[in-house]
Amino acid sequence: MAPKPALLLTFSISFLLLLQISLSDLPIGVNYGTLANNLPPPSQVASFLKAYTSITHIKLFDANPAILSAFANTNISVTVTVANGDIPSLSKLPAAQSWVSSNISPFLPATKIAQIAVGNEIIATSDKNLIAHLVPAMRSLHAALRLSGMPTVAVTTPHSLGILSLSEPPSAGRFRRGYDQAIFAPMLDFHNRTGTPFMVNPYPYFGFSDKTLNYALFKPNAGIYDPTTRITYTNMFDAQMDAVYSAMKRLGYGNVKISVGETGWPSVGDPDQPAVNMANAISYNGNLIRHVNSGKGTPLMPGRRFETFIFALFNENLKPGSTAERNFGLFQPDLTPVYDVGIMRGKAAGPSATPSVPTPAPSGGGKKWCVAKGGASAQALQANIDYACNNGVDCSPIQAGGACFLPNTVESHAAYVMNAYYQSHGRNDFNCDFSQTGLITTSNPSHSTCQFNA
Repeated sequence: MAPKPALLLTFSISFLLLLQISLSDLPIGVNYGTLANNLPPPSQVASFLKAYTSITHIKLFDANPAILSAFANTNISVTVTVANGDIPSLSKLPAAQSWVSSNISPFLPATKIAQIAVGNEIIATSDKNLIAHLVPAMRSLHAALRLSGMPTVAVTTPHSLGILSLSEPPSAGRFRRGYDQAIFAPMLDFHNRTGTPFMVNPYPYFGFSDKTLNYALFKPNAGIYDPTTRITYTNMFDAQMDAVYSAMKRLGYGNVKISVGETGWPSVGDPDQPAVNMANAISYNGNLIRHVNSGKGTPLMPGRRFETFIFALFNENLKPGSTAERNFGLFQPDLTPVYDVGIMRGKAAGPSATPSVPTPAPSGGGKKWCVAKGGASAQALQANIDYACNNGVDCSPIQAGGACFLPNTVESHAAYVMNAYYQSHGRNDFNCDFSQTGLITTSNPSHSTCQFNA
């Protein structure tokens, strides 16, 4: 998963023209995250993307019915995500059939649901129960889709590059010991049999150093040499992708397709992050689009094209962590482009295409809050609400008419009551555990009239 200054836009006309490519038939999409309290309604987002951008693929971090309904008849391809906490139950076919019946069937064929992502970066959670049930859940959902007459909906799961025990040089890439045969061999066999992609989240942003910044940004650099293949890599994206390919090939599955679930670069960071700025965000995402769509592939996968989802559609003001985490977006919540790397089309009727520079969110001043962890299931979060409200938390603010009723979502309500419980029961880390669905943050999640205690 991915996290989220003067304007440094001095690009030549030729460079800008190079970026102005139509993505309508190309494998570029965006991650549509919703950890914010100021986003436009899904219907407005869907209309905007269809009318004013060349984006044809979106990836959700849940199966939000309002968003799925909003994208009906847009011909925009949608990837939905199963909550991490739902994976164990979905390893059984009846539960998988019920999930498909509730979350997929009602929206097809009007909404173009292309694939289901089973959880998000499950190996990185180190949750043995989730990891053990991941491949069985993928198989069950695939079977449920076939039985429901939806065989074209693909099933996959996104991985951070933490799945690799070795990634440099790229030819030495290998999966983590213990997971290679137990998890990835059967998973890759599943992808091989079903013709579905192995999804990874390569982030050069998380892997660069001062010496490799240009290498990460696709800018001119001396390159990094792989002595085994005698290939000199000129960008980190290719090196990361080839390391994944080498790990797959080592298990005998080099033929399985690879897709990119997340990648991106934030446009605003904290003072100690000089490489996080508008110019570098434009450089990375713009060059990425050109590179992926060129058809060139990578040194070890020549000619391959990878469906790629940029992180993210919006700057999300409720994401915990550093300022950068809240500034990965291509658009501000008012649909004004933060910057444009060739995805805008039309001008007069749409929002202004003038890039804007967001200001960093105020620091939490050393205070801590408890919020819901991304990927927690709605059922788990509702259980958190019920528990907190029955154990001394005043839950009237999340009732209709209360200061924290809007947005009226289980995620938003859970965040408020989980924090209230954490603050009133000692502020210990374990007070924010909530069966591993809570997260400590130093970023104040208060919004509008809803004030989170600290």
